[in-house]
Amino acid sequence: MDKTDERLISALRHDARASLSELAQRLGLSRATVRTRIDRLKQRGDVLGFTVVLREDTLRDPVRGLMMIGIEGRGTDRIVRQLQGLSEVRAIHSTNGRWDLIVELGTETLEALDQALSRIRKFDGVATSETSLLLSTRKSG
Repeated sequence: MDKTDERLISALRHDARASLSELAQRLGLSRATVRTRIDRLKQRGDVLGFTVVLREDTLRDPVRGLMMIGIEGRGTDRIVRQLQGLSEVRAIHSTNGRWDLIVELGTETLEALDQALSRIRKFDGVATSETSLLLSTRKSG
């Protein structure tokens, strides 16, 4: 991926619905070049797809948090399956470093978030955790 691809991806992140002509004009490229680059990024798997973010999606979870989880032993797959079954879990990320998993949570109230955290902490194999509330989102997607 070169600088032009990076600029194209940045423009698509800003407005994934922009026409090829708009993207070409914004980037100083031909329409055919933009189409070819998007097709190549998709074929290589660099771009997996496009999505729509609805206003209701951002309003759905007034209380949001990131829970970092440390797991003892080899229980990660089992814990991931358990997390997938919780309605409060929005995303599960594996990571390196101090934490084994980072879990995005969303609830209607602080009390509901607290209850979800309590359930997760009781999963067999969860050794440690740390949670941070998300106060605002400056950039998404």
